[in-house]
Amino acid sequence: MSHEKDIESRRRFLKAAAGTAAAAVVIGGGLPRFARAADLPHVAESDPTAKALGYVEDASKTSDAKHKAGDDCANCQFYSGGATGYGPCQLFPGKSVNAKGWCVSHAPKKA
Repeated sequence: MSHEKDIESRRRFLKAAAGTAAAAVVIGGGLPRFARAADLPHVAESDPTAKALGYVEDASKTSDAKHKAGDDCANCQFYSGGATGYGPCQLFPGKSVNAKGWCVSHAPKKA
């Protein structure tokens, strides 16, 4: 008999917990929102990290000897944005870089 009471008590607890969790989701507005690349601030060339990595907004304007023709952020493994505009880069967490930009850490995407 005691075993049946334990099972019933457990069922009531699980129902209450599920109801509380559902209410929290509704009240809290659902799942957390993820930042879109368009919402991220752009990296400025004056940013300390950008300076350290030799980042430029336009790869065609760099005079760095490491730059190879055709290298830009859009074809770098650290960049996850589109071929044009701005997108996130792993080297600049929470910021976006120009797809036409370039830095000394450029690493071609693997095919």
